[in-house]
Amino acid sequence: MKYVLVTGGVVSGLGKGVTASSVGVVLKACGLRVTSIKIDPYLNTDAGTMSPFEHGEVFVLDDGGEVDLDLGNYERFLDVTLTRDNNITTGKIYQSVLDKERRGDYLGKTVQVVPHITDAIKNWVELVSVIPVDGKEGPADVCVIELGGTVGDIESMPFIEALRQLFFSVGQDNFCLIHVSLIPVLGVVGEQKTKPTQHSVRELRALGLTPHFLACRSAQPLLESTKQKLSQFCHVAVGNILNIHDVPNIWHVPLLLRNQNAHDAILRQLNLLSVAAPPDLQEWTKRAETFDNLTNSVRIAMVGKYVGLPDSYLSVVKALLHACIACSLKPSVDWIAASDLEDDSAKLTPEAHATAWETLRNAACVLVPGGFGDRGVRGMILAAKYARENKVPYLGICLGMQISVIEFARSVLDLERANSTEFDAETPDPFVIFMPEGSKTHMGSTMRLGCRRTLFQTPDCITAKLYHNSEYVDERHRHRYEVNPEVVGILEEAGLKFVGKDETGKRMEILELPSHPFYVGAQFHPEFKSRPGRPSALFLGLILAATGLLEPYLNKHQNGSL
Repeated sequence: MKYVLVTGGVVSGLGKGVTASSVGVVLKACGLRVTSIKIDPYLNTDAGTMSPFEHGEVFVLDDGGEVDLDLGNYERFLDVTLTRDNNITTGKIYQSVLDKERRGDYLGKTVQVVPHITDAIKNWVELVSVIPVDGKEGPADVCVIELGGTVGDIESMPFIEALRQLFFSVGQDNFCLIHVSLIPVLGVVGEQKTKPTQHSVRELRALGLTPHFLACRSAQPLLESTKQKLSQFCHVAVGNILNIHDVPNIWHVPLLLRNQNAHDAILRQLNLLSVAAPPDLQEWTKRAETFDNLTNSVRIAMVGKYVGLPDSYLSVVKALLHACIACSLKPSVDWIAASDLEDDSAKLTPEAHATAWETLRNAACVLVPGGFGDRGVRGMILAAKYARENKVPYLGICLGMQISVIEFARSVLDLERANSTEFDAETPDPFVIFMPEGSKTHMGSTMRLGCRRTLFQTPDCITAKLYHNSEYVDERHRHRYEVNPEVVGILEEAGLKFVGKDETGKRMEILELPSHPFYVGAQFHPEFKSRPGRPSALFLGLILAATGLLEPYLNKHQNGSL
């Protein structure tokens, strides 16, 4: 196995994940099979219990793993299906070592960070790197490892030491280290500063790792003199100093690497030149250029709880992007804080309230994504009501689907106190309830997680037609609450149809409102499987409906011209 390690220095949030994904794309374009591992040095076992405000969205994998959003980047860029073990955390490592200690595996030994923790990290990397993730037999050729955080962080020290040992054991030809760093420009001087990168590389070398490549993040392309200076002080050849400057969209990053012959240098370092082909990035180039040249846009109202940090809904935003590009449109996402739509907001923050409602009314479609807790729920209900009554295309995901059920019960069935037991445990009309198999004492990994099958109840529904499958669809889930099966009958009598159910027939998965051009709710998260060039069916349906193209699209595909 060949390893490419991507580390980061100076500051966090430089784009290590995009850099690692882009390196993978370029190597894959050379005909190599690529897998990836993300190391997160935090003590949490996984990302499942973290606030989206603190860490961005929680990405869900097919096997139910709740992981860092960078694994979503890997899946979208490399078109692979990763497992929970592709995300290593300090919590997982310490837990595995402590479990062994309790079993007596280290009997008589003093259990220490070195060698026990570092050995566990090395073993984990070596075991996971050979698991195929691209649907083919046998291990990949290259494993791209991203080390989260910044070099010098206390919590990442055991990982740096383990990776140093790994480098030593696999040898020069099987290991390549790319260090992502920042080249700032100070406003007054206007000069590209190399000192932060010099210090960062010095820190890395003091820990026993010398980078083979520098991936320098900057606003503008690096000057030749800057590269020379970096080479001189960081002990890296000028040809191995890669510049990842700001680009119009992240799909340009693999092209930037290709244009700087990064693939040649990396392949040479890994002794793979003889087996690799020239990179074929035609489709990637076309995609990046198409996006740059789009002029028409569609306005999408995103009514959510965590709109202060767009990374909270990263996969939703990417899925909208994939769907819009398939329709030759640029997405114009209008973020609306759900609480700003509520009546209380009209008294407390009248300007925010007025702006939120004006934004909602100017949008071509409405999307209510997932979330937990009762903050902003009343605003989401108002948004769902507005979309339903005014025939505005609506897509509710997870909580967004439950919101549409509650709104329908209140407005159409006149049950004013209809609610979810998540928001009101004493509601006389529980339309959304806690799932029987859930845990009320433990929060981590106790939801209904991962890829599950949804069976269509009729081939004639919009959703089945969009999926081009009249029988079923497999999508990823992450929820604790579900539509109460006892109220399905009265909802369907009133016009709301549950067109998708799980394999038992008791769990509601997809709802539609036949009297509406596009009013769809999904209990699953379709955004997690959306890919560039292969948009999620429900997001594509939303954008087609918003632009008046849904009916022609469905008719065209119904006539067999798939």
